[in-house]
Amino acid sequence: MRVLTKTLVSVTTAIGIAAGGLATAGTAMAAPATAQERVVTADAGTLAVVNLGLSSAQAKNVQRWLKTHHGYTGAIDGQLGTNSWKAFQRCLKKYWGYTGAIDGIVGGGTVSALQRLLKANGYYNGAIDGIAGAGTKKAFATWANRI
Repeated sequence: MRVLTKTLVSVTTAIGIAAGGLATAGTAMAAPATAQERVVTADAGTLAVVNLGLSSAQAKNVQRWLKTHHGYTGAIDGQLGTNSWKAFQRCLKKYWGYTGAIDGIVGGGTVSALQRLLKANGYYNGAIDGIAGAGTKKAFATWANRI
């Protein structure tokens, strides 16, 4: 009888440990984020500051220009965030054919209008395609150095 009791206690203990380990393993080893969740997180982070290749000093030049001419009221911190781009979009809407919302999101419409501004001022000679490629970024940086 004693051997049977010891065996039952040992088996019950082993099952309890295994069950407890499995229960906590479910929370400790949660599934990784799906690809869609990772993209949304990455996009949200990318939207916070979009300097389009500008250095901090160049972005500060742009912010000072926006403050002087287009109602930017934020900090001159070298980070082109939502409020910087809202001010830029107001400028682009008034003068450069931007038709989108004033939302601070740097999408294809914002980039196309920026390309028109840069082209009209002799800094950009590429296509007005709404893609912030190397040519657009280089032209934006040159323009930012001169304003």
